[in-house]
Amino acid sequence: MSLELITRVLMPAMLLFIVFSLGLGLTPADFARIARQPRALLVGVFCHFVLLPLTCLLLIKLFGTGGILAAGFMLVAACPTGTTSNLLTYLARGDVALALSFTAVASVLTIFTLPSIMAWALAHYAGTTQSGPFPVGQITLQIFVLLAVPVGAGMFVRRRWAAWALRFEPVATKISTGLFTLIVVGALFKGWKIFSAHFADLAPLAATLNVCMLALGFLMARLARLDRRQSVTLGIESAIQNPTLAIVIAASLLEDFMLAIPAAVYGVLMYVGGLVFALVMRSRQQPAGS
Repeated sequence: MSLELITRVLMPAMLLFIVFSLGLGLTPADFARIARQPRALLVGVFCHFVLLPLTCLLLIKLFGTGGILAAGFMLVAACPTGTTSNLLTYLARGDVALALSFTAVASVLTIFTLPSIMAWALAHYAGTTQSGPFPVGQITLQIFVLLAVPVGAGMFVRRRWAAWALRFEPVATKISTGLFTLIVVGALFKGWKIFSAHFADLAPLAATLNVCMLALGFLMARLARLDRRQSVTLGIESAIQNPTLAIVIAASLLEDFMLAIPAAVYGVLMYVGGLVFALVMRSRQQPAGS
């Protein structure tokens, strides 16, 4: 099987299924719930769409990362929260309903924010390595197809065939986890020499970004006087990105594998930080009303 077939067909197809499985777990009530807790949404949006890119920019400068790899980190920061955040929220005994709602909202907002962030990042960091202007309109449409369409399809199936969707959702989640692993492994296989050459240099930045956003998301939520369960959730939602989407965009849409290296590194390390955070928060859980 050719690498071109993997990057152009199989990776996008697997991502479509992963996002479809997210839609199976959503109902219109998840979006309506946001209206009843707008403060949590606003804090989450601020952390994810403002603090995360700004923190990434600062760390890129502090660590001296440049060129296409710096743009790759901005791609990671511009992606929506990953669906695994919902599982980590459950493990941490956070607010799973808020996690589901925010993941869905972030996926929709990303359609409009990611192309603009990447257009700037590639122009600022990559410069002449790009053959022409960043195709904002084209990428926006492609991201819409990769995110909004499968989420909508999953929600439609959940509404139309609810009994089957409820039975299949746990299976779909397990399949999605396996597909995510395949995408990361495929990306590493394709560019193992590049990945191994850059891992030691990029891992400190990736780990620091992950830890900073876990802490900032949690602390900002506490400063906004959200309860502990919501604060734990927003810490996770601020740090657990969607490296699968970043890899697909880099390898399939922009056809530049170097852009995917930061996503592959972050995709490995963020689960270590996220799992530790979830288990620590679970062990320190206080009685309701804290």
